[in-house]
Amino acid sequence: MTAEPPRWLTAAQQNAWIAFSGVLIKLPYALDADMRAKAGFSHFEYLVLSVLSETAERSLPMSRLASLTNASLSRMSHVVTRLEGKGWVSRSTSVDNRRITRATLTDAGFALLVEVAPGHVDTVRHLVFDALTPEQQEQLAAISAQVLERLDPGGEWPPHETRRIAEP
Repeated sequence: MTAEPPRWLTAAQQNAWIAFSGVLIKLPYALDADMRAKAGFSHFEYLVLSVLSETAERSLPMSRLASLTNASLSRMSHVVTRLEGKGWVSRSTSVDNRRITRATLTDAGFALLVEVAPGHVDTVRHLVFDALTPEQQEQLAAISAQVLERLDPGGEWPPHETRRIAEP
């Protein structure tokens, strides 16, 4: 049995990969540092609150929340414990299945999101969208959707529980 030779990246693909890798490395740190400076908590904690805010009854099973945010159940439990301590999330046993623990965004957590979201959007706009033309923004959306289909063929992201934002 003859092994196939490696399919090396072309020069153009390597340049694209290096630039994309830089975004994957630098953007999460920049978003996290900005969120910590502006709001005093991590970008991941913001993501958890945001996902909960877009779901029915602002509540999800912990396992589903962990899956949607690509976190282990252990990490999610630690994060929710921190958010509970601040009064932004509460935990409860599911009424449908006592083995399921649900995380629910509190009114205080929702009010926090309303307060913090504009600053986060400004940062995203500054770091990503202000650097691109409208055509490049459309390309970014199309490229991201295609790559995401490979990474997430089951369609976990964006959460089906959340609404998709329509163009104004």
